[in-house]
Amino acid sequence: MSNASNNQGRAYEFVCLLTLNEAINKLRPSEIIYNTSYDAAERAWNTLTTAEKQLYTLSAQSTIDTIFALEPNIVEKDNDTLHLFIQKDKHGEEADVRDIIIERKDIRWEVGISVKHNHMAVKHSRIAKNLDFGLKWYDVPCSATYWNEVEPIFNFLEIEKNRGTYFRDLASKENQVYIPLLNAFIKEISSQVKKNSHVPRKMVEYLLSKFDFYKIISIDSKRLTTIQSFNMYGTLNLPSRTTEPGIRVPLIQLPTTLLHIGFKPNSKTTVIMCFDNGWQFSFRIHNAKDTVEPSMKFDVQIIGMPVEVNIKLNCKW
Repeated sequence: MSNASNNQGRAYEFVCLLTLNEAINKLRPSEIIYNTSYDAAERAWNTLTTAEKQLYTLSAQSTIDTIFALEPNIVEKDNDTLHLFIQKDKHGEEADVRDIIIERKDIRWEVGISVKHNHMAVKHSRIAKNLDFGLKWYDVPCSATYWNEVEPIFNFLEIEKNRGTYFRDLASKENQVYIPLLNAFIKEISSQVKKNSHVPRKMVEYLLSKFDFYKIISIDSKRLTTIQSFNMYGTLNLPSRTTEPGIRVPLIQLPTTLLHIGFKPNSKTTVIMCFDNGWQFSFRIHNAKDTVEPSMKFDVQIIGMPVEVNIKLNCKW
């Protein structure tokens, strides 16, 4: 992500946080918890022009009524103070994509929001010489067979790195690197799924989130902000002690079975993974730098989701 995009994302987090707090305070006590993430978001906000700030504010304000209707625990009248804060980036490495957390201490309850500005990215994961993706993704170490298959490829990349080679100067990075790595990746996933029934669920938890969340996406060109619910563990959309949600969102089923894994037709760089319950992902491998290094990146995209996820709440402004 470019510095400009990063700043836009943080700035949008900032105005969403402030707008939520201002709206909640009209109904019940609430306060922002200040931390280093708040400071970074405020600095990003201050890089925007006046016109951009007005645009971002309109977008954030458009979501308030919908969020309140989804989560009556936010606005339930109570003497306890509700807290809001921006999470630190490190939580994203732990499969927690929530940017803003809203929590109450008087009850065991919190809700998280993932905030996106003009983009819908999923995840960028690595596959590297000393990185055990199986252990990181689904709690099962990669097999000896996998390591034996990828070792000569990463050794080749290590040699070329020491020579200062650029990826563009390799005879064929697809045939020399991408295809053999992806073949080893496909075999490893297929093998572990047969041995460990929890792998499909853990894969989606890693790729998406280990926590329920609402995804808010501002699409400035359409003057539209959409809200999607990822209610996989049943913690979203709960009634308060006095009120039922004004808008209902469904519970989403995580996968239990890998239905297909293989190369995308006519592609040397992309693997398609299809699970039951409607989950489908594409994994496009690419070099992270111009110069050769024994590490690759996956650009992971959701290409299919359960029908329940595709229900979008549109907030026009």
